[in-house]
Amino acid sequence: MSTTTATPDGATKPRARDSLKKLAFWNYGGLFFFYFASWQLVFTFLSPWLKDQVGMSEGNIGLLNSMMALTALCLQPFYGYIQDRLGFRKNLFVFVVVMGALMGPFFAFVFPPIVSFNQVLGAVVGGIFLSLVLNSGVGVVEAFNERGSRANGFEYGHVRLFGSLAGATASLVGGFIWAANPDNIWWVGTFSAIVLGALLFAARTPKTAAGDGAGAGTEASERPKVSKDTVKHLLRNRSFVGFMVLMFGTAALYDVFDQQFAIYFGEHVVGSLDPQVLFSRVVFVQILLEAAVMVAMPFIINKIGAKRGLQIFALVLVVRVVGSALFTSTEALILWRLLAAIEMPLMLVSVMKYITRMFDVRISATAYMIGFNTAKQVGVFIFSWVFGLSYEAIGFSQSYLVMGVVVLAVLVASSFLMRNDKGRPDPVGPAAEPAAVAA
Repeated sequence: MSTTTATPDGATKPRARDSLKKLAFWNYGGLFFFYFASWQLVFTFLSPWLKDQVGMSEGNIGLLNSMMALTALCLQPFYGYIQDRLGFRKNLFVFVVVMGALMGPFFAFVFPPIVSFNQVLGAVVGGIFLSLVLNSGVGVVEAFNERGSRANGFEYGHVRLFGSLAGATASLVGGFIWAANPDNIWWVGTFSAIVLGALLFAARTPKTAAGDGAGAGTEASERPKVSKDTVKHLLRNRSFVGFMVLMFGTAALYDVFDQQFAIYFGEHVVGSLDPQVLFSRVVFVQILLEAAVMVAMPFIINKIGAKRGLQIFALVLVVRVVGSALFTSTEALILWRLLAAIEMPLMLVSVMKYITRMFDVRISATAYMIGFNTAKQVGVFIFSWVFGLSYEAIGFSQSYLVMGVVVLAVLVASSFLMRNDKGRPDPVGPAAEPAAVAA
């Protein structure tokens, strides 16, 4: 894991052992930790909190998730453009932090009265607010930290595992918080955002980024502008189109499947333990396993290629979704949830490596926001409400079977469009250039 390797341009790839000695590695790891602590708390307990604490129906829960996606869909292209223009300036990240700090007050004093007045209005307002922190905000966090990883000389996948550790910690602690008072979930989110803000203030952000595709002496004004022509060229790229199709039907349905799985889990689990407490402990174990897998995943993807990694991710998702429909014992449902420990590292590392290998690395934030986040949020927007209504109409199990077929169909279609990245180097070092991709 600590062997030095070189890219064709002579740059040295980062070593895991050397990364541990860098203060910036731990600082960026802290950014991931406290952001994804809030993320995990919300997405683990949001659906049961909405149903049990404020009385929302499954359909309106689906609508809230659709509004989260729609808000992100509207914001992501602008966020990508702005973040590429900002480079290492923290303006957008600060906005995400401020909105995260407002979670406690919002869900304590603003959201419940709105839901009491009208559930649909509550779903719309709640979805927009949460998206500013989560569905929209995550693209800012990921793009900022990926760029910081390249600039500071460590693997994105290694610093990203702090997010997995945060998820495991939040899931375990969240179970106790839920048992004591479910409303405190939101106040813990506020606390995490405050710590995140302090770490962001301390984060090392060089004015010129070696990993940004510019030489050490390049001024910010000389970096390529993200124009309409740049985006049009990207959207005409066959591999980019295939990548968007895959994210639309796999990354989106990964989230949609998990949105109300805690409710499905609670309906089938038997025993004396509170189902939501048990579920939080299962998620804790799952994310600990996810962190272990994340350590090795950059090396695995370097061997098999990012396209193959994304294809395997989609196949594991099909197994998990269809398996949950057909085998519903407590033990089986725990097993299906634990499979997510393989899915998330496969997706996260493969997405970043495919983007930086196949497209212009200097506009990586734009490629990420449009190719991954926008495509994903279109899918989440469509599928959240559709499957929320489907759960009410035909039940969870039948809906999961339909979901599995959709994922498989999207996988086949996108595989024909996406070109293989195997053999392409990761952009590392001051001489890093955009990946040359045929139109």
